[in-house]
Amino acid sequence: MSRDSGAATLSSSSARDLARAVLIHGPISRGDLGRRLGLSPASLTRLSKPFLDRGLFVEGSEDHDGTVGRPARPLDVRVDASRFIGVKVTGEGVFGVLTDLRANELSAAARPLGEHSVAHVVAQIAAVVHELGGPEGISGVGVCIGGNVTGSRIVTRAPFLGWRDVDLAGELEVVVGVPVSVENDVVALTSAEQWFGAGRGTPTFAVLTIGVGVGYGLVVNDQVIVTADSGLGLGGHIPLDATGPLCPDGHRGCSRAMLTSSSVCAQLGIALGREVGYDEVLDLAAHGNRAAMSVIGATGRALGRMIAVIANIAMLDTIVLSGEGIGLWDLVSDEIRAAARADRDPDATELRIVVDDSGLSAWARGAAGVAIQQSLGRLTSAD
Repeated sequence: MSRDSGAATLSSSSARDLARAVLIHGPISRGDLGRRLGLSPASLTRLSKPFLDRGLFVEGSEDHDGTVGRPARPLDVRVDASRFIGVKVTGEGVFGVLTDLRANELSAAARPLGEHSVAHVVAQIAAVVHELGGPEGISGVGVCIGGNVTGSRIVTRAPFLGWRDVDLAGELEVVVGVPVSVENDVVALTSAEQWFGAGRGTPTFAVLTIGVGVGYGLVVNDQVIVTADSGLGLGGHIPLDATGPLCPDGHRGCSRAMLTSSSVCAQLGIALGREVGYDEVLDLAAHGNRAAMSVIGATGRALGRMIAVIANIAMLDTIVLSGEGIGLWDLVSDEIRAAARADRDPDATELRIVVDDSGLSAWARGAAGVAIQQSLGRLTSAD
């Protein structure tokens, strides 16, 4: 690599870091930015100029940040400078949101899935995009999906759709005509919680989702941890209750057996002698049905143990709970907290548990966050 190309790569990387820092922490003073990124005032001025010229950054009122010289103006993003669409794909449907540059939801749309063929799913995603205003004026589309994703484009495995090695980004770009980014849904949600949500300003935290499956995301020192195994659902087989039910893979009392909505429904269904849905389980428990209260209580205690396992092993003190199954929190939050404390050292830092109960919107905003990151990456690469 030549000296010039090396400098260009460094500059591009620094510009991406700058954009990311302002997006997450803005409005932020130049002094704080310099300390956070290890950049001189001159470098900050040079790197921020293209963003200011394009109207993506704005300057706030003068800020006396402790440095010598004239007061600097803190930097922030202009949230209405770009629009993005984020889409969450489930086995039953497609849910999308239109967002601004900070993934704030502006409008939403949904379509059911009648089948799982690639052509049908792509058509339904495209229909949601058009319902949200179409591709004109949109800087990018993000899609999150349960399963493995490589290169922000290829779905290498999506069990609930029966997919293997599908170029979902390529298929969609042909139809919608704007850049498309694809990511595992838990990774996307974790990024959104870090950038725009409950984890904003917290450098290290975990995201735990319960619902159809059990998802686990991790942020360490402001970096989302992504590996080749992200999307395999490895957090679904943590042993939580030696007397609990079996999961489909034969593990007794693992997190998948204890925390998924299907397992919760199956346990109560056996007790009642009929099929029940997850919302009915919660409703019955709220109205004092003993069988439902027993099942939800056991689920809450298992969730507390899972929280403690994550906090103990990852050595963190903040957990964000999300997913379509998180409605049980209102019923058994005391049991969840008590079980988490019981599995922690008494001198350990007190756990901070944050609940994101925004449902499908949280996942879709996560997908939009992925598109926002990719869009900023393209911008800085072009510079």
